Amino acid sequence: MARKPRIHLPGGLYHVIFRGNGGQSVFLTEDDRYRFYLLLQEGTCRFGYRVHAFCLMTNHIHIALQAGDIPLSRGMHNLSFRYTRWINWREKRTGHLFQGRYKAVLIDGDSYLLELIRYIHLNPVRAGMVNDHEEYPWSSHRSYLGKEFLPWLTTDWMLGQFGKSAAKARAGYRTFVLDGLGEEYRPEFHGGREDSRLLGNDSFMDKCLASLGGIPLRLTTQEIVDKVCHVYNIDEATLKMQSQQRVASEARAVIGWLARELGCATLSDVGKLVNRDAGSISSSVSRLSYRMQEVKELADRVRLLKAAFEEAT
Repeated sequence: MARKPRIHLPGGLYHVIFRGNGGQSVFLTEDDRYRFYLLLQEGTCRFGYRVHAFCLMTNHIHIALQAGDIPLSRGMHNLSFRYTRWINWREKRTGHLFQGRYKAVLIDGDSYLLELIRYIHLNPVRAGMVNDHEEYPWSSHRSYLGKEFLPWLTTDWMLGQFGKSAAKARAGYRTFVLDGLGEEYRPEFHGGREDSRLLGNDSFMDKCLASLGGIPLRLTTQEIVDKVCHVYNIDEATLKMQSQQRVASEARAVIGWLARELGCATLSDVGKLVNRDAGSISSSVSRLSYRMQEVKELADRVRLLKAAFEEAT
């Protein structure tokens, strides 16, 4: 199945997300988490990436990484393979631990890295796992506060934004994190608006796409609507009706998902074509993404549609 290629930008900053296969836990004991630490540390030496932040949740992992000259994909594949092998060996089992490919969003560090690190560190609070973000032991947050030391973690860039002395920098960082306590889920950190691989302004995206020697997909929302209507055997008028007919509802969600993944239109643009507001389309796309994890037939259908558009463009 055709996929957009990974974008390798030496020195580029990435938000990397690993998710447990089928929502399963990826950490069963404290030893598992320490093993993951060890593999991350080895990766910084072997593949030359730098870890700016991380948070090990129960069934998923967030990492803010800066790539070196070696493509980040090599390091991440090695990390996921070796950690899966560790779990399977200890649990005496076989099979996949993680859900498909890891997610990697290349971000404009000047605009987003500070907020991304805060977002990663506040994950346990948003998930209701702790009330006090400083209590959670399995993230890099406590290292930024000087309560732990991880030799493979890079904290100087972030702390340097808040002051020259360690005390002033940590105080400024703590205030910055506290200011974000009310922040909710931010979808842009899980996939940019125009291209799910990127998050930044137009000049940043052009720079990244130029590194591929490629250009953004030239595809219209109307082409997606026409193709999805054909696959679901409905006409455009049915798509725009206010009824909650299941087939039409799913088709609208698929159109929104494809437009977002292919980077050819905003959800507002999709809403105008299918007679829905952007919020409604966004909710539908979120529900579809969840169902795709549970229903293989649905996931295959949607991804085949995506592959067909990519191959034709």
